[in-house]
Amino acid sequence: MSDIKTLLRQAAKPFLFLLTFIFICAFLAHYLTGEETLLEYAKNNPELAYGTQTEADSIQNPDSSSVSESDVSVTQDSPGAYTETNGRTPGNPGSDFVENAGDAAKTAKESDTMEQHPDRITYEEGFYYEPLTKSVKERITGISYPESGCTVPYEDLNYVGLKYIDFDGQEQTGELICNKAIAQDMVEIFYELYRNDYQLESVRLIDEYNGDDTASMAENNTSCFNYRVVDGTSSLSNHAYGLAIDVNPYYNPYVVFHRNEDGSDYISPPGSEIYADRSQNFAYKIDENDLCYRLFTEHGFTWGGNWNSTKDYQHFQKKLK
Repeated sequence: MSDIKTLLRQAAKPFLFLLTFIFICAFLAHYLTGEETLLEYAKNNPELAYGTQTEADSIQNPDSSSVSESDVSVTQDSPGAYTETNGRTPGNPGSDFVENAGDAAKTAKESDTMEQHPDRITYEEGFYYEPLTKSVKERITGISYPESGCTVPYEDLNYVGLKYIDFDGQEQTGELICNKAIAQDMVEIFYELYRNDYQLESVRLIDEYNGDDTASMAENNTSCFNYRVVDGTSSLSNHAYGLAIDVNPYYNPYVVFHRNEDGSDYISPPGSEIYADRSQNFAYKIDENDLCYRLFTEHGFTWGGNWNSTKDYQHFQKKLK
């Protein structure tokens, strides 16, 4: 038994010497070179040693590394489809973060350019009216709204936002300015037109045509307010009060019988003469069977197509009570 203990003691001496030698070498290597051990490296760099840090952690810890704008580029190829140049694809961890960031940027951009009045009244999604904001006043002043001499105060007018279906069957966003007395009529009528896929080629402010009614009609633009006189007269039009609207005017022209020097009819806009013959059937024609006619007359508007000496097939107006 004593012989075995003696043999173990003799075998342990070189083993202990070897361990001591390794420890001394490691100690000298660490302090002379300044390098970290694997354990220390892992402790000091957990995100690299134990896996990729999530973007949620990056947001919670602003001092940690995160994705920057230069690291990520988002392009939209089609509605809801995104391609990301940093190698991530929709459905992978983190892709929602980039997609939502793009939506937020888009919303922020829209809010910067679209001023909303605190008194806005929304009838249905995309259909609303509100008093004129400062930015809208700046858009129209000096064009549809004269800088001086206008007898209609801004306060009598409302801005109307709406949606419509264009001639290609696509949904579009439109805008009108009208008298505040008919603003509710406007959103109700245009909502029904939209809901029934009634097609309008364009619904833009007359100011985008420099206040030129003929130019707006030639482009078949539906419009309302424009402080102007009746064509060929010195009397203010009902458009000047925001109480009249012209719908798809190129296909529903303004006709004055025997007004020209040669006794022929005056027809506006130029080029729409063929549509002055209402005995013909054609697309976008407003008559008493048309949905547009029915909706406006149900809301108390009169139609220019029922006048005698002139016919204004595009025109609907309403008198204030």
